[in-house]
Amino acid sequence: DGRKPANPAFWWVNDEGQEVKWSFQELGSLSRKAANVLSEACGLQRGDRVVAVLPRVPEWWLLNVACMRAGIVLIPGTSQLTAKDISYRLQASKAKCIITNDTLAPAVESVLPGSQFLRSKLIVGQASRDGWLNLKELL
Repeated sequence: DGRKPANPAFWWVNDEGQEVKWSFQELGSLSRKAANVLSEACGLQRGDRVVAVLPRVPEWWLLNVACMRAGIVLIPGTSQLTAKDISYRLQASKAKCIITNDTLAPAVESVLPGSQFLRSKLIVGQASRDGWLNLKELL
């Protein structure tokens, strides 16, 4: 029909060549669903704080947009944070939710007993983890 395909809103490629491409419509739909996960499943409200300790996977950007939609404050953390760094960020921010992946979850779990404000834990990945909500399952 002579029309060019739409440019993707999001295009991610990892070191192995795996790609994730989302159109503007897909990014909008996914970010609304992720915002609902944060609001409903995680019980967060506008102004609540979330600490995300994730590598730069597609979900990192998705959660950024979802937090903006829901009025939730996202506190990003690199995957190089130590348990002490994570503990400090949780306490100083009074975060009510933490988001991480399968690889980083053990370091995060080691500091959770001292986190008095934390209400929910969200994991990004294929595997389930005891006591954690799984983002992919909830989407």
